Amino acid sequence: MNESAQPHRHNSAQANREKKNVALYSVGAAVVLTGTKLGIGLWTNSLGILSEAAHSGLDLLAAVVTYWAVSVSSRPADTDHTYGHGKVENLSALFETALLFATCVWIVWEAAERLFFVDKLVEVNIWSFLVITLSIIVDISRSRALRRTSEKWGSQALEADALHFESDIWSSSVVLIGLGCVLAAGSFNLPWLVKADSIAALGVAIIVVHACWMLGKKSVNDLLDAIPGSLHDKVASAARVTGVTDVLKTRVRRSGPEIFADVTLAVQRGTTFEKSHQIADMAEASVKNALPQADVVVHVEPCHDGDPDLPSSVRVLAEKHGLGAHSIMIYEEAGRRALELHLEVEGSLTVEEAHLKAEAFEQELKASEHDLAEITTHLEPARETPKPDVAETTDTASVAAALEYFPLPHGAHPHHIRARRTKNGLLISLHLALPAKATLATAHNLAGRIEDHLRSKMHDIAKVTIHQEPLQED
Repeated sequence: MNESAQPHRHNSAQANREKKNVALYSVGAAVVLTGTKLGIGLWTNSLGILSEAAHSGLDLLAAVVTYWAVSVSSRPADTDHTYGHGKVENLSALFETALLFATCVWIVWEAAERLFFVDKLVEVNIWSFLVITLSIIVDISRSRALRRTSEKWGSQALEADALHFESDIWSSSVVLIGLGCVLAAGSFNLPWLVKADSIAALGVAIIVVHACWMLGKKSVNDLLDAIPGSLHDKVASAARVTGVTDVLKTRVRRSGPEIFADVTLAVQRGTTFEKSHQIADMAEASVKNALPQADVVVHVEPCHDGDPDLPSSVRVLAEKHGLGAHSIMIYEEAGRRALELHLEVEGSLTVEEAHLKAEAFEQELKASEHDLAEITTHLEPARETPKPDVAETTDTASVAAALEYFPLPHGAHPHHIRARRTKNGLLISLHLALPAKATLATAHNLAGRIEDHLRSKMHDIAKVTIHQEPLQED
């Protein structure tokens, strides 16, 4: 497949149906051409036509193999073939190459024998020209159909079959010229032109050898997972979406019409798991947009790219080790950084076990931050997740009464007052409407003064929460 071609996103049923139909038509065309060329070649004793018959005979075998290959390659992946059966198309193309090489050996042998050792009479008539002309017409029709379908669905087996028919076009043209030379030899008494038929056969062999080399090289490359450098660069470039700091590794392989891409991306160490997953999804979609036929797997790894936010790196690494980190202090010491922090460790661990976990954390941190001269950690049991407190609604009138003694500025309006009693004390919450143009600093200062006022008027207050909002004007 031409690497610049963009096969359609696979509809398996439609692809299988179209590929099998065009391959089956090619089998029929090869049967007609082989039989016709063989009959006319034996009648006229033309090595050029007989070589074409042999070529078409191998085309028939190749077309049958192609039909089998496209049928098998469309099977879904299974436990024994996790990448599918696409490599069957590459194998069939390699087999066709071997057949073509065998044809070339026979053609060259026969041509050399007729040129230098044995004189055989070549009879040229209208049928000789008609069969070659018919061959060219059929070859053009089938090669175009095969090429169009192979590019549409990315089938290398069909591409190989198209190459067979295309090589037939050129080789038949060479034979046609050779027959014309033989006819001219008899008409114009030019005996040296009689050898043109065998020379034309050698021309066929040269064309077929070239086709063999190109097809075989591509088949072997695909079987060995070789890819064009441009395809590798295309995948890497597409994977560089927003949030990716680097593309660490890109592996691409082709299996029949399918392309499999494994990409490893680096993101900032402080990136959350959810965000990393989003970045991976974006990269996968970008690669599939560039290569619609690709099966893409994206792996994301954290990296440190010189980001000076050491506390974030410390927290991420601590979380990786199952620890919590807080009270992080960084200072310079003899031109190098030193670090002190508190590590939260599971409270049920022994001192020895907790120390081992902290030591593993410190070693990995020093390995990633080479300029850290010293790390000092304080170990403490991890805080338990607080359980919800049971609250009982109490009389809010006392809160409203206390607010009446507070000098509210013009436009300030407290509302939605709530008071709840818990075992830890009284929880008070209210909404404070303020002029929309008031600054946040003013609103915050006013909320603090209201809280202080309530605490001075009421006892046993555990917490006061005041929500500031713009005043809704009528």
